[in-house]
Amino acid sequence: MIQDLDNKKLYNEYEKREAQTGDLVFYFEKDQMFIKVDGDGNPSLPTAADFPKTRLQYLFRIEENHYFLAMDDDDADAIKAMPDITKSSARNLRDLKHKELAFAAATAYHLYQWYRDNQFCGRCGFPTQHGSGERMLKCPSCGNSIYPKIAPAVIVALTDGDRIMMTKYNGRAYKRYALIAGFVEIGETAEETVIREVREEVGLKAKNVRYYKSQPWGTEQDLLLGYFCELDGDDTVTMDEDELSTAEWVHRDDMNMEDDGFSLTREMMVAFQKGEF
Repeated sequence: MIQDLDNKKLYNEYEKREAQTGDLVFYFEKDQMFIKVDGDGNPSLPTAADFPKTRLQYLFRIEENHYFLAMDDDDADAIKAMPDITKSSARNLRDLKHKELAFAAATAYHLYQWYRDNQFCGRCGFPTQHGSGERMLKCPSCGNSIYPKIAPAVIVALTDGDRIMMTKYNGRAYKRYALIAGFVEIGETAEETVIREVREEVGLKAKNVRYYKSQPWGTEQDLLLGYFCELDGDDTVTMDEDELSTAEWVHRDDMNMEDDGFSLTREMMVAFQKGEF
């Protein structure tokens, strides 16, 4: 999956660190980020040396690569004028074809959205400040402490013997097959979310809910929780057309999936195809 970087590790502990010349910098405009692309098509990031005027906020490191976030637009014109710079969608990271950069971008975009959306206190409206010893925004007026938002969501592989329920989203850019999915609601366990989402999206009942794996999905500020479960009773599908464009039973022998090394959804589908579930 996107977070699996062989022997490399994400160190997400907050450090009060000033940017050094070679440190890597994410600069976002809405859901677009600026990256460098060399003559062979290899992507990389601009460095702190490219942002002499911009306030840079430390994010995290992956081994010895330290990543920062551009917090203002003071160097925007110079960055955009660089001959090897281009824009890339932070929501379509598969196109990067560079796993560490893709994972770093997803995590950086998660934090970018948090900083962007919490410049002012939601309690009293006063400008917030970064906490001194941890990744937290503090309101100096009312004392409100604001931490990064992480939303739990489930990915559900509903199976019936050698069949699995495969879906396609309605009205989204992603057009490939996916699995049933949805956010955990207030007062609900993740297992209850699995049962509810199966009922709401395809009109079926589920039983024998089993946890599989989890995955951070920073572009949507999510933590994805993967579950397998089994059909309970009638297999007639009643699809929620607001959420889905397709919902159908697919036999494992008719699947033609390869693990893209990127998403929890794809790994779960491949695991079923191979007969592991």
